[in-house]
Amino acid sequence: MRAVVFQELHKPLALESLPDPTPGDGQVVVKVGRCGICGSDLHMTEDAAYGCKHGDVLGHEFAGEVVALGKGAEGLKTGDLVSVIPLKSCGHCQHCRKGEVQWCAQFGLQGGGYAEFALTRPNQCIKLPADLSLADGAIIEPLAVAQHGVNLSGLQQGDKVLVLGAGPIGLAVAFWAKRLGAAKVAIQDIAEFQQARALEMGADVFVVDPADPVGSAERALGGQADIVFECVGIPGLIEQAVSQVRPRGTILLLGLCTKPDTFNSFAMLSKEVRLVTSAFFTVPEYLASLDALAEGAIEPRLLVTDTISLAETPEVFESLKHRASQCKVLIAP
Repeated sequence: MRAVVFQELHKPLALESLPDPTPGDGQVVVKVGRCGICGSDLHMTEDAAYGCKHGDVLGHEFAGEVVALGKGAEGLKTGDLVSVIPLKSCGHCQHCRKGEVQWCAQFGLQGGGYAEFALTRPNQCIKLPADLSLADGAIIEPLAVAQHGVNLSGLQQGDKVLVLGAGPIGLAVAFWAKRLGAAKVAIQDIAEFQQARALEMGADVFVVDPADPVGSAERALGGQADIVFECVGIPGLIEQAVSQVRPRGTILLLGLCTKPDTFNSFAMLSKEVRLVTSAFFTVPEYLASLDALAEGAIEPRLLVTDTISLAETPEVFESLKHRASQCKVLIAP
């Protein structure tokens, strides 16, 4: 099969020919139909903290067709179209039974979507309803990541919400915040190119003012935010968020920052700010994200701006490391 393969840090990915996967006991082979390029994939090729090794095939936002089943792989048949939950787990411990698979002792991140075929397990495969496409199946994962953050934030009806960062996760946070009752949602970024998409996805206002980010956001919201979602992951934004949230408000961290960061803890303490972190999602949230698409929500589909081939992937992947006009790029192997 053809696959796009990690070489080494700070080097482009490479299109290679690899052996087709064969399912072992309890395993499933999925013919990848669509796979999203995630911002964390970009970071994986630049930061040793993620532990990528030569020969790894990235890609954890994917959907496709079941084409082979190993012994004991139950609940699926060849031809089923599935979205793959990219969280590997044992499937039977107390955490797995609750759908909180990220706390399973056997937890790991499922990759392999940048290829024609991927090996996974039945408990990670969610059958797609007939009216959902494989492209829909590939955006369920970022929707679930955003929904998990919104759920953890304690969002209440009528809250004022500020989202820092207009990437796919920030835009998906705006979608969920508005859908779940926020009175006003502002997205703040350093560039304007996602403004139209942000407003279509649920934001009431889009703020670009690097000279006065705190004041401009407060003016846009008509006051300090009840909740600030940090969806970028760069040093300095926690401290900015402390200035932007109201006393006893909440800062929810979704941005992946692997570098040390500092902030004024006295300023946070004096406002009794609640700082909450969010990682991954639960299985019920994954299913709720699927349901939102199945019920006809069009906003999440606006995330997808480009669909490319495997051959185009190395070049496009490198271009995404620099701010560009794309939002969510899908690979069609």
